Amino acid sequence: MTDPDLAALRRGDEAAFLRLVNTHHSALVRLALVYAPSREVAEECVQETWIAVLRGLDGFEGRSSLRTWICRILANIARRRAAAEHRELPFSSLSDAGPAVDPERFFRSGPNTGHWASPPRAWSAPEQEALSRELRAVVADAIAALPPNQRVVITLRDVEGWESAEVSALLEIEPGNQRVLLHRARSRVRATLERYLASVPARNL
Repeated sequence: MTDPDLAALRRGDEAAFLRLVNTHHSALVRLALVYAPSREVAEECVQETWIAVLRGLDGFEGRSSLRTWICRILANIARRRAAAEHRELPFSSLSDAGPAVDPERFFRSGPNTGHWASPPRAWSAPEQEALSRELRAVVADAIAALPPNQRVVITLRDVEGWESAEVSALLEIEPGNQRVLLHRARSRVRATLERYLASVPARNL
């Protein structure tokens, strides 16, 4: 979003606001779904976010990107809705995770202690497999099954393509915590993919 666009938004330019909505609406719905119990609630959170954006544009100081500012508004709204439905978990809590990788996959003694005994399967699957609807569904289900704090980080980083610093700023967590959450989330998703791929070795997806 360039400065002229921001100026247009503050002037109440309807076309500029529609461009903003078209650019970010789908991503906001995906982010809201991390917290919301249903798509209907997620859509309501996004609509409430756009209203808050319109009301708060004059107060936007540019300390973060406009996208980060909008997503922070959404996150606050979605967390409030989640808390009202007793679904909120503190972002600082990592106690739900356990080991990111099964300790049995590492050597426990000898010269290779700490190294892989059973290394991860390479992700060089055939292109048709990587693009298959079934495999994408496995990934989506694996992400949906993650604890909320891991789910939002991997959604922003690996689905939406956000940079690490922007995710940390949005969620107001330390970069180290963000990296831990992302590592745990990726490890769990990868483990699910490995189990899935191992169960269909002879299939052409």
